Amino acid sequence: MSAKSPVCLPSAASLKMRDRLIVALDVPNAQAAREVVQRIGEAVGVYKVGLQLFTGAGPDSVKELVRSGKRVFLDLKFHDIPNTVSHAVKSAVELGASMLTVHASGGAAMLRAAAEAADGRLTVLAVTVLTSLNDLDLLETGVSDRPTDQVLRLATLAQAAGCGGVVTSPLEASHVRKSLGGELAIVTPGVRPAGADKNDQQRTATPGQAIANGASHIVVGRPITHASNPTQAALAILAEMEQAEISR
Repeated sequence: MSAKSPVCLPSAASLKMRDRLIVALDVPNAQAAREVVQRIGEAVGVYKVGLQLFTGAGPDSVKELVRSGKRVFLDLKFHDIPNTVSHAVKSAVELGASMLTVHASGGAAMLRAAAEAADGRLTVLAVTVLTSLNDLDLLETGVSDRPTDQVLRLATLAQAAGCGGVVTSPLEASHVRKSLGGELAIVTPGVRPAGADKNDQQRTATPGQAIANGASHIVVGRPITHASNPTQAALAILAEMEQAEISR
């Protein structure tokens, strides 16, 4: 069976900058998530619900954000047999998520199953190489290639399978954009403002660098959610992104 045409997000140029900044709600429960969203206000329109919040608060964490008019990047990184992933993607569609992650290393059949199950109602993003991994970490898992080579291999596989985008560090974004064209969504975690703590991230860049490298979206967590003024922190990042887009 041939893969469907990729379901892609609107081009970066047509998106409002606030819709290209994804704030990671890496918090333990619904109340904590609610407080973060309230403190940020209208500065940001997209939020990431990952493993911590989804495990602590369940599907309602997604539904509440959608009801409030926010878009949800559901970052659960599905990696299972094609049938299981297909049904999970259909459930994510029913929740109202706009974007969903699966592991590109799950293989072509799994990626096709995910893209077909999405049926144009959400964008399937294939995770390439986690931003917490470096060359040595990859080698320990049996991958002798550099992160850039592995990212390109998996991104190419994902695009051919019908995925609308990929997740990679900002350091590889320019290589993916150059190799795979302008239509593919490239979502980059591991983004840190200049001077911010990298925490557990290995391959990082600033918001401006990520946009300059071709990212369609960036994911930022602690530099915003742990800031004394999250709204101000988000607006500063948006201003840096805007300037980088103008300078491209």
